[in-house]
Amino acid sequence: MRVTFWGTRGSIATPGAETTRYGGDTSCVSISASDPTHLLVLDAGSGIRRLGLRIGQEVTRIDVMLSHLHLDHIVGLGFFAPLFRRDLSITIWGPRSSTPLLDRLGRYLSPPLFPVRLRDLESAYELRDVPVGAFDVGPLTVTAEPVIHPDPAVGYRVEGGGGTVAYLPDHEPALGPAFPSDPWWTSGADVAASADLLIHDAQYTGQEYAERVGWGHSSVDDAVAFADLVGARELALFHHDPSRTDDQVDGLLAAAQRVRSTVDVVGAREGLSITV
Repeated sequence: MRVTFWGTRGSIATPGAETTRYGGDTSCVSISASDPTHLLVLDAGSGIRRLGLRIGQEVTRIDVMLSHLHLDHIVGLGFFAPLFRRDLSITIWGPRSSTPLLDRLGRYLSPPLFPVRLRDLESAYELRDVPVGAFDVGPLTVTAEPVIHPDPAVGYRVEGGGGTVAYLPDHEPALGPAFPSDPWWTSGADVAASADLLIHDAQYTGQEYAERVGWGHSSVDDAVAFADLVGARELALFHHDPSRTDDQVDGLLAAAQRVRSTVDVVGAREGLSITV
C-alpha cells in the first residue's frame, strides 16, 4: 500500500521562511494498493482538493472514509473535483448516527453554506454508514471502531498487500481508565494492534493536554505511549496544532524520537508518501 498525506491539519511557516514545511491543509490521507482503478481516501479536509486535482482517468472508483463529521474533516468535499466527474463511482462512508449521513452532510453541501447540493453532483456517488466488523473496499479490507472523541467518531484499520495502516486522527486514548497499561480498556487499541503504520492525533504538548482533558485530542507523549501499547511499527504524528510553526513541530517530533520506544516516529507532512 502507498500512503500519501494531503492534509495534516498543518502548521505555519517559521518566521523568515517562505513556506510551511508541514503544510496548512486539514485532514486527508490517500491509500492506493494493487488495483490502479481504485483509491481509498481517509477524511475530506481541505487537503482533498489538491488530491482531487491529481487523480487520473485510470481511477474509476473512490471510497472516502470519514472518521467523523467535524468541519475540518469534511470542508474539502465540495471542492473535490472527482465528485463532478460522470465516469466515477464514489462512495462516502461515515460513522453511524441517529441522523442519516445524507442529512448530516447536506447541512454543509447546500445553500447558504455551499452553492451546490449533494443531489446536483455529477458522479455516481453513494452515502453509506460504516458497518460493524471488517468489510472489503476494493482490494483493501477496512475495519472501523468507535473511538474517544466528541460526537460519533471512528478509527480505521486498513489492510492490504500484507500491510496494515491504522488511522486515528482525532483520538484521546488517555481518557480511558488504565492508559497506557491495558489495551483491553484502551480506545482504538483493536484497530491499531500491530499496525505497520499508525497515523495518530498528536496535537498537544503534555502541559497543553493537562489543561484540555476531555477535548478529544492527544499529546505527543500519549501518541507514542499508545503506539508502544498496541505494538505499532511506525508512528506518524498527525493533526498538528495549526498555530505551531514548523520549528515547533520539529521540536515535538525530536522529543518524541528521543523517548525510549520500540516504534519509529515521523512527522506527517503534506506530500509525504510511505509504502507499507
